[in-house]
Amino acid sequence: MKLSLWDTAGQETYKSITRSYFRGASGALLVFDITRRGSFESVTAWLNDLRQIAEEGIVVVLVGNKSDLASQSTDVDGGRKRAVTRQEAEDWCKREGVVKYVETSAKSGEGVERAFLEVAERIYQNIEAGKYDLNDRRSGVKGYGAGRGRENTTPPKTVNLTLNDAVKSGQGRSCC
Repeated sequence: MKLSLWDTAGQETYKSITRSYFRGASGALLVFDITRRGSFESVTAWLNDLRQIAEEGIVVVLVGNKSDLASQSTDVDGGRKRAVTRQEAEDWCKREGVVKYVETSAKSGEGVERAFLEVAERIYQNIEAGKYDLNDRRSGVKGYGAGRGRENTTPPKTVNLTLNDAVKSGQGRSCC
């Protein structure tokens, strides 16, 4: 499975641009900062936009980032403590029909691969269940060989790269 990913940054300034990425999307990770309540409160609006524009039945996983700060009860080195509880995020998922909540740390990489795998596995389950038209060019999911000429029948080379491999090879970088 090949995933194409876009980080829309969640900033209101780019909202008109980010909507174009929603068309044809089959999955999404809605990410918020567990140390900033305002970022969690914005997730509902992003989900509504996503559901208006993306494919019906889009797979959505809610991701609470900065889990490395979750156990801190006071500010340390300018860091912030948890402002959104795991239970609160899980309750939001149930209420909004979001399939899963995952906590991650972009700093340590913990949970990041799991978040992407959650989306990929559920999209794959939808493919297996026949929920996508693999020949429809508007769909975010394409069958093997879709969009390629007849002369190219050699399967593409597949490389499985885990998060740990990316970090070891220097491709990983921290953010946030």
